[in-house]
Amino acid sequence: MEDAHLILKIETESPIDLNDFVAAFVGFGNQFAHFNDQEHPNEQGRAGFLVREVRAGSIIAELLPYVAVATPPVLGGIMAGVKHANDLKKFVENYGASITKYFKRGGREPAASKSDLADYYKTVKAVAHDRSANLSLAVYEDGEQRVAFSFSTAQAREAEHNILEHRQELERTTAADHERVLMVFTKTSVAHAKTGKRSGEAVQIEAIHPRPLPIVYASTLAEERIRHEIADGDDNVYKKAFDVDVNVEMRADKPIAYRLVAVHDVIDLPDDGEQ
Repeated sequence: MEDAHLILKIETESPIDLNDFVAAFVGFGNQFAHFNDQEHPNEQGRAGFLVREVRAGSIIAELLPYVAVATPPVLGGIMAGVKHANDLKKFVENYGASITKYFKRGGREPAASKSDLADYYKTVKAVAHDRSANLSLAVYEDGEQRVAFSFSTAQAREAEHNILEHRQELERTTAADHERVLMVFTKTSVAHAKTGKRSGEAVQIEAIHPRPLPIVYASTLAEERIRHEIADGDDNVYKKAFDVDVNVEMRADKPIAYRLVAVHDVIDLPDDGEQ
């Protein structure tokens, strides 16, 4: 009898960016580790996948689940925590049920955390950036497919949008410790910054700190709003104030950066000569 295993299949028209390709594996691996921790809370070891084979043609990867009791994992540890196919079937069913909720406008997985959303985003990224692609994940046992889910480019693009929106909602409710404060720019950049990473920009929020601090975009939608005002707005961005929600990053009890969570409004500042 052939042990249960996973087959990840990605069919694309164009070559896949290496980072997107790797991200898909990382997303699945993280979610499997989380699933295993929930199913086997008393089990020792780190759960993950080993790639046994990547086949020609479309990208078809055969994944073997393992729970490593040592580092690096050895074949003797394979299936140590996945004692039968039911675990794999349940994982694929659960993950498929969660991620497919984002294929419809406004879809949400209520129990998803920020780390879950990051994994969902990694899962759909490679397919979303192709013109016409498909990704499927299936459980095979004794040469037969048992459980599977799949999605297309159109579904992946919708999922990207909904996942980013959901992340912003979580950030707005959990990350902002200063709401509706006025922010003005002291330094700007037209370059896009990665969400969660420092940008090349600095702002001043007098209600919080007297000196300018670097800005980190915690929300993609907030960055898009600011980027529009910087690059596409008719007026000078330095003559505008932004009504925002922010979180303050601290080091040694001193503020070192603002995390921009949400932009509520843009206010035109009066010229120096105006009363």
